[in-house]
Amino acid sequence: MAIIYQASNFGDADLRVALVERGMADLLVHRVAARGLAHGDALWYSTRHREDASVRVFFVSPGMAQLKIFFVPNQDEAGWQRPRPPAIHLR
Repeated sequence: MAIIYQASNFGDADLRVALVERGMADLLVHRVAARGLAHGDALWYSTRHREDASVRVFFVSPGMAQLKIFFVPNQDEAGWQRPRPPAIHLR
């Protein structure tokens, strides 16, 4: 499950992420309202507590990103648009 903490600095992050247009995204992400609803890589639950996170992300420009995402309004739309890079671990 992807429990996401937004790091406030580059050094505290596990993963550099960029918000891009849908057609440029590696992963379409749907934000869920409860921790128990976060499943797989594409359903993200955001936490304010660093220690609760499975991944700490820092938002950067597309050129600096390890992962490019686009937020979608529906759970059914969420998922990988390209093969998941082996180095990306969201759980």
